[in-house]
Order: sequence, then C-alpha cells, then structure tokens
Amino acid sequence: MAHVLGVDSSTQSCKVVVVDTATGAVVRTGRASHPDGTSVNPEAWWQALRAAIADAGGLDDVDAWSIGGQQHGLVALDAEGRVVRDALLWNDTRSAQAAYDLIDEFGASVLAERTGLVPVASFTITKLRWLRDAEPANARRVAAVALPHDWLTWRLRGFGPDDPHLDELVTDRSDASGTGYWSPATGEYDRGLLTAALGHDAVLPRVLGPSAWVTDAAGRRVAPGAGDNAAAAFGLGAVVGDVVVSIGTSGTVCAISETPVSDATGTVAGFADASGNFLPLVATLNAARVLDATAGLLGVTHAEFSDLALQAAPGAGGLTLLPYFEGERTPNLPDATASLTGMTLASTTRPNLARAAVEGMLRGLAAGLDALRDLGIPLERALLIGGGAQSEAVRAIAPEILGLPVEVPPPGEYVALGAARQAALTL
Repeated sequence: MAHVLGVDSSTQSCKVVVVDTATGAVVRTGRASHPDGTSVNPEAWWQALRAAIADAGGLDDVDAWSIGGQQHGLVALDAEGRVVRDALLWNDTRSAQAAYDLIDEFGASVLAERTGLVPVASFTITKLRWLRDAEPANARRVAAVALPHDWLTWRLRGFGPDDPHLDELVTDRSDASGTGYWSPATGEYDRGLLTAALGHDAVLPRVLGPSAWVTDAAGRRVAPGAGDNAAAAFGLGAVVGDVVVSIGTSGTVCAISETPVSDATGTVAGFADASGNFLPLVATLNAARVLDATAGLLGVTHAEFSDLALQAAPGAGGLTLLPYFEGERTPNLPDATASLTGMTLASTTRPNLARAAVEGMLRGLAAGLDALRDLGIPLERALLIGGGAQSEAVRAIAPEILGLPVEVPPPGEYVALGAARQAALTL
C-alpha cells in the first residue's frame, strides 16, 4: 500500500489530500488559509503549505507528492534564491497597460502564434514588463522567474535561500503555458519574449513531461505539479470531448484537445494540460456571484433561490439579465455593468428574476463553449464543478443553455486530487 499527497495552493487557501493508491480513497486532509490581496509575500504560501501538510498528518508515510496551484503569479528570485518582492497574483491588474504595450510591440496574432496567448493583465509576461517599467531596480535583481507551484515545489524539495540551487526549479507544461513566454506547440521557452518583458534573460524552471519526476531531500518522488485548471481536469479524469465548466467566484470553460490552439482574438487561451494534451480555456469574471447578488436582492437563501428559478418557465417570460456586475473578461468589457431588460408587469416576478439570473450566468459560460467550437474543438459532455454547480436550478437549466449533456461530479478538492493522481503515476 502506498500513500500519495496532493496539494491545491489556491488564491484563498492551501488544501492537502493524502490518498491510498490501492483504493483511491482520501485517507487524510489538511488545510490552511492564505492572506487576502493581489500582491502576497510567497513566504505566507510556504508557511500555509507546511501547516496544511502537518494538519494532514505529515509526510512520513507518503511515497510521492505533487503540487497544483494558482496560475500566472510572479515569484521573482535573486541569485541567492531570495524573493525579490511580493508576488503579483493572477488577479492583480496593475499590469494591464503592460499587456497593451506588448501587443503593440509584437502584434496579437504573432503572440498567439508564438505562445498560444494574447497577453492580458493576469499573465506572467505582463507582470514582468510592469516590473521592468515600474520597479527597474527590482527587475535588475531578478535572476530566476517562477510561478507559485514551481516555487513551492522547490521549497518543499529542500531548496531556498539556504540552498539556492536555481537550476533545481521545475514546472510542468500546463503552468508554463500560462506565462506568455512558453510555446505549447514547440514545448520550448520563448526567451526573446522573456527578455522583451523583463529586460534581460533569467533562469526559468525546467519543464518536466507528464510522467517525469524528481526527488525531494528524503528521496520521495515528486511529480511536475500543474496549474489549477489543468490539475482539476486531471483529477476529474477529463478526456477529449469533455469540457469542464467551473462556476466559482469567476467562471472557466476548458476542454481537452489533442492539438495546440491559437486564437488571435484572445478569447481562448491556448494552455497545455497535465496529461500531454492541450487545455484551451475561456474565463469569465461573472459566475457564482451573479447568483449570490440576485439571491441577496430577493432576500432568500440559495436553496430558496433555486426553488424560485425552477418555478419559472424557460426564457423567464422574456426577462433577460446581462450579468456583467464586475465588468467582463470574455467578452473583454472591463467597464461594463449589468442590465435587466424585458421588464413588463407580467414578466417582472420573483421566479422570473431568479431564472433570468441563472440563465444569464450560464449564457456567459455558453459563449465560451461557442468560442471553443469555433476553433474546431470537439465538445460532447460538460462536467459541471464549483460552488455554483451545487445549485439544483443550475444543474437543471445548464443542459438547455450549454447545449450539451451535463454531468455533475460529487463535490471534491479536484485540484488536490489531480495533483495526487499525478503523484501516483510516478510510482
């Protein structure tokens, strides 16, 4: 019997599962919180990781481990392995102008062809350009660039300022594909783009293949890890034809593809996955919070909100909610606001308003599915996950709006489970 440990180091917290490889059962779990903010000292993640592993019973009986984590965050290290400045997270938007600058310099179609991405503020390359322009002294100190899961893997393997072997930094295809300076098509870093962003070259983590592994100081096998969306898809067992629809604070729609994707419009990000395939992804800003806001307006619990929505007929009597409460990323309308139309004395009812909120949120995700279809990606089944997937109304209405059969896997820590599955494969 072997035990493997999987980690989900997300924006909000660090979650750990220990899995029995013989049965697939989760035998222990652990958790620790992360600080709020869009700029965070990585040391807080390291302390949370250690606390969550301790909460899960430690590593003594663990044979292999792997870390999944939030994508895109910039962890800049100096030549001694020290963190240069607080990490800029995916949701830190100060680099929005840097994204426009890079597009102006290279062209959206060229960048999409070279990296599978058109830069937006969330991607690492834009954060490097911001650092070069806004904090040139810090930029000059940067000797290595890592992502959150890369850096945590490095630390847990025994490296850090006391043993600063920067050449021991490793990552995987999925997280590398979210940087903006790695090509899913070639499997190589684009150092010209890295230099254009940072102002000079730097050490980058070695990209391990899906079945590769390294070891920690105790000789345990360490899998490459993965970005959070890729780890979740891997934990779900998603295959070609599946599309994972995640309804959380934000929404994501990602599918498994056998070929790399390039979308010059920037709607679809051409990521890689954790299995050796590719993971084209569309993100929306407005997801479960649309339901939260409307339930709050109606003064009901989520269960009561779901009941109201199911009392209304499809189409909500013509009432339509465009749910851009926080602007929107897909389509790229950062200053947009929500609107409610089709209001008549007959249509403006509590059930119709609840139904319009569910349908409006799902239509935003369905637009992501349409973007994937337009690129020729096969979509046969939707796997619905995230907090919003626990709504009975969402589950009932989704097949009609998404245009696909919908399955709702049991609630679970799928990022951590995907990392655990990856660790098991090293054995």
